[in-house]
Amino acid sequence: MAKRAELIEHALQRAFAPELLEVVDESEAHRGHAGFQDGGESHFRVKIRSTYFFGQSRIARHRAVHAALGTELVTAIHALALDIDVP
Repeated sequence: MAKRAELIEHALQRAFAPELLEVVDESEAHRGHAGFQDGGESHFRVKIRSTYFFGQSRIARHRAVHAALGTELVTAIHALALDIDVP
């Protein structure tokens, strides 16, 4: 089974063909905090740059990313920090 970071990366590559995509599992930094899961994969930071987001509001961009990831993956993650912009 693929790790969540890989699932996130593949879904965003397919949906947005980004010029820049960084998916970082920051779970270990949250050990002892709410939502931490043994084995990590609970807290992620995503930086994405794609022309797809041109002219979209911040909320529209976030909604598009969440839609691309799908409900099952989004609900399995405790925290998802998004840095979304155009190149």
